[in-house]
Amino acid sequence: MLGKVNVNIMLLAVDIGNTQTVIGVYENEDLVATWRLSTTPSRTSDEIRSFLTPLFHHESLDPAAITHVILASVVPPLTSEWRRAIQDSFQVEPLTCSAALAGSLFQTTYPRPAEIGADRVADAVAAKALYGAPVVVVDFGTATNIEVIDAAGNFVGGIIAPGLLTSAQTLSQRGAQLPVIELLPPEQVVGRSTVEAMRSGIVLGEADRVDGLLKRIFDELGLDQAVVVATGGLASVMAPVTQRITTINSELTLEGLRLIALQAKPAEGSLD
Repeated sequence: MLGKVNVNIMLLAVDIGNTQTVIGVYENEDLVATWRLSTTPSRTSDEIRSFLTPLFHHESLDPAAITHVILASVVPPLTSEWRRAIQDSFQVEPLTCSAALAGSLFQTTYPRPAEIGADRVADAVAAKALYGAPVVVVDFGTATNIEVIDAAGNFVGGIIAPGLLTSAQTLSQRGAQLPVIELLPPEQVVGRSTVEAMRSGIVLGEADRVDGLLKRIFDELGLDQAVVVATGGLASVMAPVTQRITTINSELTLEGLRLIALQAKPAEGSLD
């Protein structure tokens, strides 16, 4: 359990996903700045540095004030580039999120914890810390990930399925007359145009798939109720059209990274 903060801690948390990279800056427990950028696998460390500095200056933040950095990455080619860019920009050795790094914050019965993605670890850590156990996370990103923490507080596993953007892009690419659409909930189930029909199938179809999977999870674990928290770039679109999601926390992954970083490498004298 984290102790009382005695000195100022400035933490940079970076969540590198397949589609988007989310960057957050924490001053102690407060998220003071956040940015959501497109992930470009070919970016070099120099290119990353070229946009990091302007982002900090735009928010009147001093890069030299950063004391801790943690990365969660599911794009291996970018991990080393981001590490190099961070070392050059902030003179801080970044931590790389994993089940092992999370230590006691991440209890699991998973047979091979090293296989669990860094974003899934961070989501589970934050969900348990914020909402207790049992708790289920639905992360709407390139994939739709469902993470399950049982009543004992153990990460027991989850579900990985194609995400909304993946489904929409595949449908448009494979259907010669199907357009690229904006992912919004339709006003009615039965579409009166191609776009409305696609929105119904993709958005409402995803909602029903998530609700159905959550029902199966609850039945399998013998749960009557549990907090189900939505996160990810499309959480605000999807949560209102589901029946089982109870709360939205768009910064859940960043919060998990913050908790893991402070346990793994606290600043000297910062914790009681």
